[in-house]
Amino acid sequence: MFVFSNILQGVAEVLNMLLELYKWAIIINACLSWVSPDPYNPVVRFLYQITEPGLRPIRRILPFKGGVDFSPIIAILVIIFIQSAIITSLFEIAFKLKQSF
Repeated sequence: MFVFSNILQGVAEVLNMLLELYKWAIIINACLSWVSPDPYNPVVRFLYQITEPGLRPIRRILPFKGGVDFSPIIAILVIIFIQSAIITSLFEIAFKLKQSF
């Protein structure tokens, strides 16, 4: 059973790192929107391509208010919630599985 707990812990760690990278991509994308970068820049296009699928559903529910886009803030709060609730639970389940044997 310790093998399963190690696998679960590894999955939780990878998910946590991916969520952290996605959170930073959203932050960088939001900061870039303030300076109006070249839309043909490969880095800008990459950031837009990876962040837009997560931000688009939030923008449909919560449109622009007074020229301010709140979707990055909501997305970051959702990521923090997932990290606090789900990822932490996965780590605790893996720890309890190790302790049971």
